[in-house]
Amino acid sequence: MDRRTIDLKKARILVTNDDGIHAPGLRILERIARSLSPDVWVVAPETEQSATSHSLTLRRPLRSRRLGPRRFSVDGTPTDCVLVARHDLVTGRPPDIVLSGINHGGNLGEDVTYSGTVAAAMEAALLGIRAVAFSQTRDGDKPISWATAQKFAPGILRRLAAIRWSRDMLVNVNFPALPPAKVRGVRSCRQGRRDLGTSVSRGVDPGGRPYIWVGNFRSDASSGRNTDLSVVADGGISVTPLHLDLTHKSTLRDLNEVFA
Repeated sequence: MDRRTIDLKKARILVTNDDGIHAPGLRILERIARSLSPDVWVVAPETEQSATSHSLTLRRPLRSRRLGPRRFSVDGTPTDCVLVARHDLVTGRPPDIVLSGINHGGNLGEDVTYSGTVAAAMEAALLGIRAVAFSQTRDGDKPISWATAQKFAPGILRRLAAIRWSRDMLVNVNFPALPPAKVRGVRSCRQGRRDLGTSVSRGVDPGGRPYIWVGNFRSDASSGRNTDLSVVADGGISVTPLHLDLTHKSTLRDLNEVFA
């Protein structure tokens, strides 16, 4: 258990994402970070890296570009960005906290296993750094509104900085697609799972060649209670602690008897 609290006014904050260095959500998260601390670094992918999960680039060298003071892009994945930032780009001392996002779209339920936004926070946790992933859900094809994230993210971060964290833990935050005045509170909850899975569509391209296109989840509906999916569907902001130890402990106890 990490018993420290973080004084955000003195903290070194690293901001990253998976939508790319020019994404509007990154600019907003950078603005939020600078409202909390003067020591903010930005290291984000050169191009969009959505759904890259926790992947590393191992078969080619990475290149970084300095875009301004304490601001860099990396031609790799979100995981690459955090790793390169920690070991090469962020000089002097390591970040106290990593903020990932704000993602253009939710990262709820099984999204967590695919998300580059969450993966960047995972990498930070592996490096012993506190990390929070932020995502703004969408209302269909309507233009995304960032006002809710802008209003609530600073307060959420202040509260998270003031508590103890377990080792190898990160926090996943999702904002509903509602204006701030209609948000129904901030609720801690567990990771959920959708009742329906991902759609896969077949088609034929203009050249007559068949293709398979992996689509979106067919529904965000979940029968689980107090999950990130149900909280956001109810108009709340979900705050979910995630842990990197994937061991299924009850089965491990059974296996200990089988393989004793």
